Amino acid sequence: MPTDREPPAARLVALHDRVNQKADALYQHHGARLLCKRGCHDCCVDELTVFAVEADRIRDWAGDQLRGAAPAAPGRCAFLDGEGACRIYPARPYVCRTQGLPLRWMVEEDWEWVEYRDICPLNEAGPPLETLEEDACWTIGEVEGELAALQAERTLADQRIALRDLFAELAAHNTEGER
Repeated sequence: MPTDREPPAARLVALHDRVNQKADALYQHHGARLLCKRGCHDCCVDELTVFAVEADRIRDWAGDQLRGAAPAAPGRCAFLDGEGACRIYPARPYVCRTQGLPLRWMVEEDWEWVEYRDICPLNEAGPPLETLEEDACWTIGEVEGELAALQAERTLADQRIALRDLFAELAAHNTEGER
């Protein structure tokens, strides 16, 4: 397990690995309900943004991977290929690692904590979300806090980057490298 003395990039990889382990267990638990699979991309939209520290991981991983690649059509994540698969899957951001799972989060309303739950509409069939045990859902909050801490270490505050903008940046960099 990484320590605070390790660079944020190494700690981000370890965080993504922990997310994968927990998400994989939830995917197995909900296997009959989840229709998400390679090529399912209804959730992969242009509006997705990532923490700058995650954008750095994508930049490092993508390198020459996207040389000559065109982005997916507007409205879809730019990183989707022609078959709707993710071109940056090994370095994909946190939000993409938990897509499709039953989600739960807490919001303070009128001095009380209220729980909310949601799931991808494609995965609604199955037991009602409110009947699931807490640990049968992905709880939003803790990982976001860890990402924010990694971000703050790099003095990036709450900077977020649109995935389409990141694709354009990488494509431009690869084009400059060809000159």
